[in-house]
Amino acid sequence: MFRIEPSGLYAKLIVLMLFACFNVVAQDMPGVVQFHVFSSHTSFPDTGRAKGHTYDGKLYTAAAHYNDSSVLIIAPKNLGASKKVDLVFWFHGWGNNIDSAAIRYELTKQFIASKRNAVLILAETARNAPDSYGGKLENAGTFKKLVSDVLQGLAAKKLVSANCAAGHILLAGHSGAYRVIARVVKNGQMPVDEVMLFDALYAETDKFMEWITADTQHRFIDIYTDHGGTLDESKTMAGKLDDADIRNFQVEEAKLVTQQLVAHRLLFIHSLKEHNDVVSPDNFRLMLENEPFLKKIK
Repeated sequence: MFRIEPSGLYAKLIVLMLFACFNVVAQDMPGVVQFHVFSSHTSFPDTGRAKGHTYDGKLYTAAAHYNDSSVLIIAPKNLGASKKVDLVFWFHGWGNNIDSAAIRYELTKQFIASKRNAVLILAETARNAPDSYGGKLENAGTFKKLVSDVLQGLAAKKLVSANCAAGHILLAGHSGAYRVIARVVKNGQMPVDEVMLFDALYAETDKFMEWITADTQHRFIDIYTDHGGTLDESKTMAGKLDDADIRNFQVEEAKLVTQQLVAHRLLFIHSLKEHNDVVSPDNFRLMLENEPFLKKIK
């Protein structure tokens, strides 16, 4: 169930004030319904980070970085969903949280501009910490329960019917998001149709390969840079697909045309941009606009 987590009255007040400030911005965007829910099926809290996490000699405490179970839900006001609703999940990278990532990478703006008849969901992982660990979302069955909580939240806002089910599911993320995305597709308890990695293919390549070969309809897009740490792994994965005689398309971002996004299910896009510039201002929108599974707003 989605709910407010019992983390102390003072903490709740701080969180509510922060959410209220953020939602003022959301209300100013035309055509957007944006709200937060709390789900016990997000990454944290989790026993794996009960004592926090030390990185580069600094302790990132559980209380400050691994105790947030919030989910940001973004939908077009004219969402058309009855029996099923398509879901786009975005997982942020290191040093971010769901709200800062939505603002920094203009995710709401790009998503609404894509005119997809779907819902964008940002579930909190490691908050403002250098950590790719996905917590409870790495466990089998947790993501399925998170989807259920999201559907309950949408129904409570009367954006979907009470018995609405998940339709197509797309997982996207930047940088350190690769690990939680890989673990979700590996567990395979929800029909994830597509993965979009924005300079995020650092590891877990075997899990993505298994998912790709499990279903010829699965789509995979990897956009990578020279200096973001993903260059070698992206080339390695494309090479493995070539060796396995699995058709994939490799292209320079400067030469990419929209027809190629539609025509190919496995794409490796080399970008000359910097690590934090591959998502916005337009790439997320471009990928969504040319996504074959998600329907357009009528």
